[in-house]
Amino acid sequence: MRTSPALRAAALAATVTVLLPLAGCADGGDTEPAGPTSQGRAANAATGSPSGLASQKLTWKKCPAPSQAQGGGNPPSPLPGGANWECASMKAPLDYAKPDGATVELALIRAKAISPKKRIGSLIFNFGGPGGSGVATLPAFGTAYDKLRTRYDLVSFDPRGVGNSDGVECETDKQLDARYQEDGTPDDAAEEKAFVQDTKRFAAACEERSGEQLPYVGTTNAARDMDLMRQVLGDDKLYYFGISYGTELGGVYAHLFPGKVGRAVLDAVVDPTEDAEQSSLSQAKGFQLALDNFTKDCADRGDACKLPGSDAKEIEKGISSLLDQLEKKPVTGIGARKLTETQATTGIAAALYSKETWPLLEQGVDEADGGNGSLLLALADSLNGRSDDGRYDNSAAAYSAISCADSRQRFTLEETKAKLPEFRDASPVFGDYLGWGLMGCTDWPVKGTWKTPDVSAPGSAPVLVIGNTGDPATPYEGARAMAEELGEGVGVEMTYKGQGHGAYNSGDACVQKAVGGYLLDGKVPEAGTVCG
Repeated sequence: MRTSPALRAAALAATVTVLLPLAGCADGGDTEPAGPTSQGRAANAATGSPSGLASQKLTWKKCPAPSQAQGGGNPPSPLPGGANWECASMKAPLDYAKPDGATVELALIRAKAISPKKRIGSLIFNFGGPGGSGVATLPAFGTAYDKLRTRYDLVSFDPRGVGNSDGVECETDKQLDARYQEDGTPDDAAEEKAFVQDTKRFAAACEERSGEQLPYVGTTNAARDMDLMRQVLGDDKLYYFGISYGTELGGVYAHLFPGKVGRAVLDAVVDPTEDAEQSSLSQAKGFQLALDNFTKDCADRGDACKLPGSDAKEIEKGISSLLDQLEKKPVTGIGARKLTETQATTGIAAALYSKETWPLLEQGVDEADGGNGSLLLALADSLNGRSDDGRYDNSAAAYSAISCADSRQRFTLEETKAKLPEFRDASPVFGDYLGWGLMGCTDWPVKGTWKTPDVSAPGSAPVLVIGNTGDPATPYEGARAMAEELGEGVGVEMTYKGQGHGAYNSGDACVQKAVGGYLLDGKVPEAGTVCG
């Protein structure tokens, strides 16, 4: 069964694959002075600058179909007016401490500005993950950014380790199918043992197939890559649109290169003050809030809602009951694959990323309750990066590699079990699921760098930070934290009262006017602006 392209795009832009803990940190120094902090000065002293690579010339060609690592599919459709998307590759140092050493190839995509005479520069997008292919995602949003294209070349890329940028490889498609069928919320000693062994196998497979890359795929290196990209594209300043994890990447960039920030927008904001545990707990609360909003909407529609229950609490109780039943006895899914409790939880989470996919959630839960789990399993596949033909993109591998290179937190089985009650209190539906996810980096072969990223950016141009009050994956509170951490006169907080992950792509005219006014005309919205 096919899922909607909108859901797949939302999944690509999501903060997490939900099966693993969110972690966002960085891994080392930078390539130019990072402002007044001693940490930045020390890091810069130990790191060279890829001056030779900054003068490289890119060869732009009509884009082919996305590779399987990027998610597969058809070549991007021509833009309005008939213009084609163009693709190229850019070399960057594998190790910025050795700028003249081995390189990685970064895949780029662009759409040229509609009005060349009014062109400001290149607007670089990162849609999140970490692990989502920007090369595949930017065209998937079609004309959503056409207004911005009037004065910018729209550019995105696969960050190192992602998609066609020397994508990290871990388990095979067959192994991933088996992995996602495993119980992600073990209830007894035998299930705990299987869960721990599965986590170890995945980490070992990543080390075996991509061990040489793993130390170099962290967020700081991705930020360095963006500054190199800025230079190669010929811009004096970076113009940037970061969504979800892309907000963390943007914050790290601003910290490392505050003098190079031109105009930047951060939408669906990661809280930079939270470590992996705190972030996962916030997500549990965020997804629970989104589920509460969904069940309330369903209850308000009365008999038009397919799910049983006279109010929101009863509808949620029915969903929890379904998950309990699937724990004991999975139902028919797609082909030989069953819909398990874990896959159903993944599918429910996937549909909460956008209010547009709430009808699919309602239908999927209703059908699964009747013994047909195909829709919820298809929703889970969309978030796990599985194509209809059974092949996976590399988003899960890239997510693990980037997150675990960033976060230094490693949780034992005993520590994880001790934290589960707090996660259950945060969310009866998603608590166990996200709590067990804390072990995603436990056996990772590369040490992480820090608990939280430094995004302080004194001297930077204003950065517009947009929080969505109903966001499940990056809860609203993260926007204020990001604005405060960026610093006074830098972070400009804005609120969107809506549902789903992010604000700009909701189509809200107020949000789009504010973002367009800043990126196109340099008009910074008043701090505290509220839309929706």
